[in-house]
Formats: sequence, structure tokens, C-alpha cells
Amino acid sequence: MPEVFATGFLVGFLEWACIKAINPHLDWPKEQTVGVHINVSHDAATPPGLEVTATVELVKVEGRKLYFSVEAHDGVDLISKGQHERFVINKEKFDAGIANKVTHNKAN
Repeated sequence: MPEVFATGFLVGFLEWACIKAINPHLDWPKEQTVGVHINVSHDAATPPGLEVTATVELVKVEGRKLYFSVEAHDGVDLISKGQHERFVINKEKFDAGIANKVTHNKAN
């Protein structure tokens, strides 16, 4: 693997930027968001030492589904552009569903 900013880290970075942008507008920690879809390009390699910045914009809300436009830049090139979708959850209900899934899986 070449020593560049990996696509998996780029995706996580863009997702984290969307989380940080929306959290002040939620009833946190009761309300949180989970990623449900991401569609981004990775158009340029970023070597160590360059600072990557993300620009995210909430462009549409449909009920509890949030749609973001996302970009990342490394100070030289636009390295990524695309869309990310998140869903607002009730953490208590979400955690109960996950616990039920784990219990059901252990029973099988």
C-alpha cells in the first residue's frame, strides 16, 4: 500500500464531519444519527503532512433522513466529492433493537 490517505479513512472523515455538523441540532444524547448511505469519489492521493479539510452541507431533510453534500480538500487538490445520508435515531430504542438482535443470534 502506498503511504497516502486511504479511502476508508476518507469515508470515515467525511462521515464524522457530518456528525459534528448535525449534533448541535439534535436532542443529544437521546437523539443520534447513523450513516445509511455514502457515495463519494476519491480523486487524488494525499501524502502524509498535508491537512485534509471537509466541507459538508445538509441539503435535504425527509422526516428523519438527512442528506448531505460532502467534499474533502488536501490544500492542493479537491480529493473527494459526493453525497452522504444519515438517519436520526432514538438511541434507547436503537440500542434495544441491537441487544435483541444479539440475543436472537446467540439463541440460534
